[in-house]
Amino acid sequence: MFLLVGSICYAQKSTNKTSLTTIIKTIEKQYNIKFSYAVEDITNISIEQPSGSLNLQQTIDYLNANVPLNFKALNDRYITISVLDKTVSICGIVFDENLKTTLSGATIRIKNSSEGSISSSNGSFNLNDVAIDATIVISYLGFETKEFNAMEFFSADTNCKNIFLKATKEELNTVLINVFLTSGLQKTTDGSTVLNTKKFGILPGLTEPDILQSIQTLPGVESSNESIANINVRGGTNDQNLMLWDNIKMYHSGHFFGLISAYNPNLTNKVIVTKNGTSAEYSDGVSSTVNMSTNNEIRNSISGGAGINLISGDAFVEIPLAKNLEIDLSARHSITDIITTPTYTKYYKKSFQDSEINADNSDKNTNSDFSFYDYTAKILYDLNDKHQFRANIIGINNELNYSENYNSDQSKSKASRLSQKNLGYGGNWKAQWTKKFSSQVSTYFSRYNIDASDYRVATDQLLNEANEVLETGTKLNLYYDTNQNMKFLAGYQINETGMLNQTRVSAPFYSSTKKDVLLNHALFLETEYNKNKTYLRLGMRLNYFQKFEKLLFEPRINFRQKFSDQLALKIEGEFKNQTTTQIIDFEDDFLGVEKRRWQLVNNKDIPIARSKQGSIGFEFNQDNWNIELTGFYKIVDGITASNQGFYNNFQFKKAHGSYTDNGVEFLINKTTKKYSTWLSYTFSNNNYHFESFIPSTFPNNIRLHWDSITIFWII
Repeated sequence: MFLLVGSICYAQKSTNKTSLTTIIKTIEKQYNIKFSYAVEDITNISIEQPSGSLNLQQTIDYLNANVPLNFKALNDRYITISVLDKTVSICGIVFDENLKTTLSGATIRIKNSSEGSISSSNGSFNLNDVAIDATIVISYLGFETKEFNAMEFFSADTNCKNIFLKATKEELNTVLINVFLTSGLQKTTDGSTVLNTKKFGILPGLTEPDILQSIQTLPGVESSNESIANINVRGGTNDQNLMLWDNIKMYHSGHFFGLISAYNPNLTNKVIVTKNGTSAEYSDGVSSTVNMSTNNEIRNSISGGAGINLISGDAFVEIPLAKNLEIDLSARHSITDIITTPTYTKYYKKSFQDSEINADNSDKNTNSDFSFYDYTAKILYDLNDKHQFRANIIGINNELNYSENYNSDQSKSKASRLSQKNLGYGGNWKAQWTKKFSSQVSTYFSRYNIDASDYRVATDQLLNEANEVLETGTKLNLYYDTNQNMKFLAGYQINETGMLNQTRVSAPFYSSTKKDVLLNHALFLETEYNKNKTYLRLGMRLNYFQKFEKLLFEPRINFRQKFSDQLALKIEGEFKNQTTTQIIDFEDDFLGVEKRRWQLVNNKDIPIARSKQGSIGFEFNQDNWNIELTGFYKIVDGITASNQGFYNNFQFKKAHGSYTDNGVEFLINKTTKKYSTWLSYTFSNNNYHFESFIPSTFPNNIRLHWDSITIFWII
């Protein structure tokens, strides 16, 4: 039996919270006792000091009532502190660290759990029945994600913890629609569409998320040949889309010759699709820009996953090596080396349905092997709060081997091979010099190869073809934020692109090798204003092509004006150019498999492609209803007959011309907690114009109109 006597006196009631560590030390000194505890259990806890005159027993009772810990006296000398095996209720308010304004719609979730919440219009949230040792993850689009231990919420100066999120320089314009068509799809103020792949819902007709297939659900975007990787935006061909993966320009995008996206959604964190009104920092891609980015935040725990379907197996992992260092890895490989599944067989037949590979030839034995893989790796290093370094690599590979021999004559046999590869390296350095001024330097190297070897028995002819693209690029972005409403961007970009096209025939002997190199410089300037109901982004890009001694000016505009909380007007326009194009030669294919070869412009028979585009539209949003109507006009000059996929005599002519596409896009979308349904319709008048052809004007190969009605349950 022992007594705890004495008192702690305070001159006045404290209005601020004091760390539990400090309070414990005061009690130990006052009563000559010792607390036994794990330091990490009390480090992040602060409470108000007990008021008035309390003896030691009353103080211990006060601590037990106000701290999620158990204080237990072992004797008159020692008191233990242990973590309670129970749940608590927590609350908080989410703020923008720079503007000190609340953030509504922030995601709050319990790590490794499906439970969570969304911050209300005033930034507040509540979570009940949270385990004491749980980790709370708080994220918001355009801001750095933060993690807290549940016990840290007891260190707030108020009843609810104030949480400040720091905006990143990857910050997008304000999210206009949080759920657009399906979960994970969002619409931003500048008109671009954002795919958050971590939250992405599977679309109708898919068994798992696919980045490039998902893009084709957007109005004005389709695939003329129903290929996932063949994306046609407002009448443009697939090669007119700028594909960026962590700032690396990619020249190849699909497995199974376009049936599967080559970009793994497990590690691709965010995709931004822009059809018009593009930022002045981007050129190329006269039809659209598809900007893919991976995780850019260093986490404090290992995470990852693995899976397998009837086509391939994949795995990914994010490994923090230190507080400021992390490595992210992913890989995917077809499973044809192990087993041939019905799904793989269906895909195989679809890929090669019109080729010799899938032909029914009873007089000969054939054997074909197809495989693919892709991989990525990224190193994240934070020197400090102001300097971030990132380095990454991506590899994509498709291999097709085909052999045949005749039953009547075993000596007549052939072996053919087709390989497609794209390898990319990249790195960037972000620096925050002052609160208003920051910079980013990024550089990349991209290498694309297609190699084909085809032995033709009938003519005893061996055909070898090669297409190689080597590109390096460096870009400097300078950001200056005058205030919360006005931002400026200035920068410089240099790109060097080299291409090789080689053809060799054994009988009769023929050999042709063409190499071209093009060096481009660009300066760009942009200002962005966003206040109340008005959003305006104006930009100008100056391009200089050293080989041709040619200057091109490209103005850009992106404007949005809200007339009310429901109705808004949007106006977009841009000039863009492109110096690379894909040549399609159906006569010189691979066993009937279409091959597309990249070529550089020469400013003669292959001119620089230039686009001019303008659009105007209205948006209506109310009660989870989203209605959009957009009219557009687009002209692209400098296209060639060889890259439009003509099946007639036009494909053999070295001619260049233009196409004009004008029309309207309509979308109506209704979302609830359980389902999303939408109807989209696009009508366009799309025509070619080639002066040397008869007739000189005729319809484009891309379909003139399409529509879809989809009901999707997000249960």
